[in-house]
Amino acid sequence: MEHGAEVLDEAACWRLLAEAEVGRVVFVEGDDIEVFPVNFAVGGRSVLFRSAPGSKLELVAEHPQVAFEVDRHDDEMAWSVILWGVAERLAFDDEIEHSGILGLVSWSPDEKFNYVRITPDRMSGRRFRRADVD
Repeated sequence: MEHGAEVLDEAACWRLLAEAEVGRVVFVEGDDIEVFPVNFAVGGRSVLFRSAPGSKLELVAEHPQVAFEVDRHDDEMAWSVILWGVAERLAFDDEIEHSGILGLVSWSPDEKFNYVRITPDRMSGRRFRRADVD
């Protein structure tokens, strides 16, 4: 990967997602796009986050098709992973318990006892050496 971006396979995308802590969930509502930063966890082949009552949960119910993006960079490399799929509120105790979401502590001081799972139907990832590094 001397020049240009490396296209990441699905396994590499999941590994990078599992190392990250904050991502952005993207909702489309008519002509509007809503983007929310969330701290998250990976559970199996899904992304999980906690939410307080409000606009995110309303959008999950009304517009469950979402995108989710995570990126990171260091002194030499940068990467980005995007997945597209369906967001759903976890409603049953056994489903919540088995998802692994209960171990995720929200960074927000608000109480967040609602749990959302994004199940992707496709994903893509890119990694590249930063051009500003000699």
